[in-house]
Amino acid sequence: MSTYKLNHTDSLGTGGDANGLRSNQEKGFSNLSSLAQSEKAVQEFLIQQTPMQANDDHLIEFSEALRTVAKALRGSSEGKALAQAEAAEWKRRYELERCKNLELLLKAPSNGVCADESNSNGMMDHSAKSPRLHVQENGKSGMHSLERICAHEVLQDCEPNSPNGCNNKLKRKASFKLSWGCKGQANDQHKKEIVSFESGNITTPDRSSKQISLTWESSPQTVIIFTKPNSTSVRVLSVEMVRWLRDHKGLNVYVEPRVKAELLSESSSFDFVQTWEDDKEISLLHPKVDLVITLGGDGTVLWAASMFKGPVPPIVPFSMGSLGFMTPFHSEQYRDCLESVLRGPLSITLRHRLQCHIIRDKARHDYETEETMLVLNEVTIDRGISSYLTNLECYCDNSFVTCVQGDGLILSTTSGSTAYSLAAGGSMVHPQVPGILFTPICPHSLSFRPLILPDHVTVRVQVPFNSRGSAWVSFDGKGRKQLEAGDALVCSMAPWPVSTACQVESTHDFLRSIHEGLHWNQRKIQSSDGPQ
Repeated sequence: MSTYKLNHTDSLGTGGDANGLRSNQEKGFSNLSSLAQSEKAVQEFLIQQTPMQANDDHLIEFSEALRTVAKALRGSSEGKALAQAEAAEWKRRYELERCKNLELLLKAPSNGVCADESNSNGMMDHSAKSPRLHVQENGKSGMHSLERICAHEVLQDCEPNSPNGCNNKLKRKASFKLSWGCKGQANDQHKKEIVSFESGNITTPDRSSKQISLTWESSPQTVIIFTKPNSTSVRVLSVEMVRWLRDHKGLNVYVEPRVKAELLSESSSFDFVQTWEDDKEISLLHPKVDLVITLGGDGTVLWAASMFKGPVPPIVPFSMGSLGFMTPFHSEQYRDCLESVLRGPLSITLRHRLQCHIIRDKARHDYETEETMLVLNEVTIDRGISSYLTNLECYCDNSFVTCVQGDGLILSTTSGSTAYSLAAGGSMVHPQVPGILFTPICPHSLSFRPLILPDHVTVRVQVPFNSRGSAWVSFDGKGRKQLEAGDALVCSMAPWPVSTACQVESTHDFLRSIHEGLHWNQRKIQSSDGPQ
């Protein structure tokens, strides 16, 4: 703390007493006791004055000046004492820290680090993140080699001819590894990369925080088109698009059996279009198809994703439905859009899916499950036609979460956060945020608020044996099944996401979809001519 000096001017300018006081002021007081005595002398001088002297204007002015000067001197002395005390405290802390570092230096030779402090060139060279302390000693500037040693890593350079034989050895913190896994799970879907931290610092890796771009290493050869049924505009566009893809791009085109029949009814020249005969052939489509095109709304995207029980080729969704949170492309510019997509690179959004299976009460163990279902939006458990409240026991990695008593429960992906979950009071979440939305449907409790669980957990929803009625479960609005007492639904994140092409980039498309589709937070702007 820097010291300071106060300069005061006497209002009388001349006079014996005033000159004496000025000389005392210039000399200063050595301590607070002398200041107190001086102030006491001023008070006694004022008391000894006669009433006639007190009535003199000059004496009154002089007495006020004396009081002002005494008060200023007292403040200056107190400030100086405070500064000295603070300086002493900093010096004490410095000496304490210095002693600690000296002790560390004495222990350093056992760990292979040179401890020769007498060498002026043997100063500690910290890493780029380590702070450095510059100390002034005896008017010379220098770097104290032992102050504030950072715990990341310490490098000490020693003389080549040092007797201790220290040769630029590196002393580090203990290295460690971080591994990711799920409690109680040992399957491959929970295996992730293991990161080593040699400097002892834990940092978050770049995963879903950045926009993902897809670049073709070889030109696409085969596309498959899924269309919205019973739509005249979609049928007209599909005829035009299939012909353009074949004639101008030379691509192999797959369509649904229904669409192929419609194309052949238009013209027999569409016999080059390929399709499949049964579900077994559908499962073999992924190794053949490079790109998926959907003509419709979000429901068409859900239908296309459900055709692939494993990995899904990139999807280019064209908006020809009612609401389109996953369909950013407009059908009017389909040629320019497909030209850009086929040329690449293109921005994509990785939309996570849930894999769900039912374990019946009759099963002897948890491995006896029904067919695994993959959902892109949500899985819904509700009371169906029953007039009773649903009673569902929910667990997260074998830890009890809550008992749902209401109309039901929604387990949603972040892509499905703008669907049924939003209508039930859940939050809208960016589709690339990994997580599972836990949203109750009309819960009979004022404190039951929605949750967002991490993507690595496994959620188990079970109908207890004391439930008054059964529950019903549906997967993306399809495949409705009944859950009896003792039955359980198990959901976890699937290892095969659905990649959808972006018109601009993921965040821009998401915000535009909620602005255009939901008119999110749109209102008239407050006028500026109101009260200020």
